[in-house]
Amino acid sequence: MAILCGLIWPLSLSARCGGVDYSWGANSLATMHDYVVTMMLYVLYIIYAVASIVAIIASVQIYIKMNNGEDGIKKSIEMVVGACLFLIGASLVFPAFFGYRI
Repeated sequence: MAILCGLIWPLSLSARCGGVDYSWGANSLATMHDYVVTMMLYVLYIIYAVASIVAIIASVQIYIKMNNGEDGIKKSIEMVVGACLFLIGASLVFPAFFGYRI
């Protein structure tokens, strides 16, 4: 028990109490903000690219369905329009979450 108290007692005395200066983290916080905003823009551009590819593929599939006379064309069109609206909405909300306007 004496050995355990001998190990714990100096640790509790070495802890800082009172006013701690947090200004050293302000520069790191600003650097991290710049990094997040930069990555957010790259992610947004990737989302635009993927969305355009998916929209083109879905449009071709709808065209093929229309030529073959298959059912569910209206549902497919609604899904593509809904996906496009979601991506447009997400591209507005995602930057706004970080307080950034594009």
